[in-house]
Amino acid sequence: MGHGPHHHHGEHTHSHDHHESGPLPAALDTAIPDSELRPDQLSRRGVLRRAGLLGAGIAGAGLIGQTAAATAASPAAAPAAKPSRGNGKGLLWLAGDHHIHTQYSSDGQYRVIDQVRNGARFGMDWLVITDHGSINHSRIGVEKVNPDIRAARDLHRDTLVFQGLEWNIPAAEHATVFVHPGRNEVEVLRQFETGYDGAVTNTRAGTPENEALAISGLQFLAEQVQRKKVKDALMLANHPARQGIDSPHEIRAWRDAAPGIAIGMEGAPGHQAAGLPAPHGPGSARGYYASSPGSNSFPGYPAESYRTWGGFDWMTATVGGLWDSLLAEGKPWWITANSDSHRNWADTSVRPPGSDFNRDAQHGDPVYSGKPELGWGDYWPGQYSRTHVGARDFSYAAVMEGIREGRIWVDHGGLISGLDARLRAGNKAATLGGTLHVKRGTTVELTIDIALANGPNWAQFVPTLARVDVIRGDVTGESADRDTFHAPGTRVDASYDVNRSTGTVRLTHKLGRVDRPLYVRLRGTDGNRSRPGLNGPDTDPAGPALDVIGDADPWRDLWFYSNPIWVLPS
Repeated sequence: MGHGPHHHHGEHTHSHDHHESGPLPAALDTAIPDSELRPDQLSRRGVLRRAGLLGAGIAGAGLIGQTAAATAASPAAAPAAKPSRGNGKGLLWLAGDHHIHTQYSSDGQYRVIDQVRNGARFGMDWLVITDHGSINHSRIGVEKVNPDIRAARDLHRDTLVFQGLEWNIPAAEHATVFVHPGRNEVEVLRQFETGYDGAVTNTRAGTPENEALAISGLQFLAEQVQRKKVKDALMLANHPARQGIDSPHEIRAWRDAAPGIAIGMEGAPGHQAAGLPAPHGPGSARGYYASSPGSNSFPGYPAESYRTWGGFDWMTATVGGLWDSLLAEGKPWWITANSDSHRNWADTSVRPPGSDFNRDAQHGDPVYSGKPELGWGDYWPGQYSRTHVGARDFSYAAVMEGIREGRIWVDHGGLISGLDARLRAGNKAATLGGTLHVKRGTTVELTIDIALANGPNWAQFVPTLARVDVIRGDVTGESADRDTFHAPGTRVDASYDVNRSTGTVRLTHKLGRVDRPLYVRLRGTDGNRSRPGLNGPDTDPAGPALDVIGDADPWRDLWFYSNPIWVLPS
């Protein structure tokens, strides 16, 4: 199975790229005493200490000081970058968010520095600024936000701040597009927005011509990387099932046309606070998933697909559903979880009087309002949703490589603080996103190391991990039906009760003798809300429950998900 092209990550020429093969963030560098840390750095260090992730634990690829085997990466992986100081032989698990809005979005509010400062406060190592593509934004938005991003990079040198945009995909939904920082980041994003954004080019309708324009946009990004205009570029589909307009064949087409660029989707959307019941919250739907089929929606999707399930998108939450149908074809297609922060629940700032986005292509700087805004549906980056990426060092290039390779697990509400999963056969091992090559009939074992919450989350309680599910699927090859969203060979293979909130847990699951290609992925829950999955209890006996519009407190329904690991016998 192909993992797409991998791009060479050479030295970066931009004067604001502080982190290329640079030192560890101060919070992770135990040589720096607590007394020399800023409050946000000290807070991050406290989280890491409670999780047991400082010292050997963080230097290794996971929780117990283990290191990443050379076979852990997928077969086509690029050579590892030199480890940064203190990185040992393994991976750094860096938490981040690739979907964040600022005052340069018509429906946003905050300055770049507000998002970066709060992201750092909530433990984020990397962030992507993704203001909406639009006619107004295309006039000056990409240029105007860039100095703010560069200033934030200077002020927060232990946070990687990418520039991107939220792409209105022609004929489809939204997507994050972002590039490696460099002298051409503004030029490439501007050309992409003006040439391929569906709102700018008036190509939102679901026609074959517009679908083709989306493919051209992804190929444009690939060409910019090939020509070395930018070092790297990635695309991830945002809130893919919200309106039902990301059809299965479009998702397959994006991935197949540019497998090194279009690499995944939000497994869980942002706007999670929108489900908080009124009057203490918006009283809406988690992720604002409250739609119904429209004229451009894919007619095959069921009514349940327009809602979240335990806060996760239906494409991800359904065992044997659309995500699994891609994995069963052997297509790497990764999931993330993000804030989609526009205006944040309980914040006490508002847009200033006289702010006029249509006139200025930006809102004025926010001002103090004197009261918490309980009708807003977002959280700050890292406050609720986190995407953890296994990076070979602390750099922009390493984060992008880790995302492309699928070394990702995601969580809500700080349900767990660390995850290390590996398939093993003899002296071979593969971790998240990777492929284990074995001889046919080899016995394979899955080991799972979990660092539990070990302290209160940002809602001020300590989550309990009730259960971990191992989901297993057969790899059956390319489907003749490009619009299929079923994987009948995928099911929950085993469930393990944990019911703990402190310490670490090791689980071992035997896959037996493997004689055909397969993959496994993980899911965990606090156990508060479950029901049999849409494909029946034999497939998923206790999956996430359908979220109720107007009554879906996100803190009372916490899950984590991992990306898959494959086994290929020969």
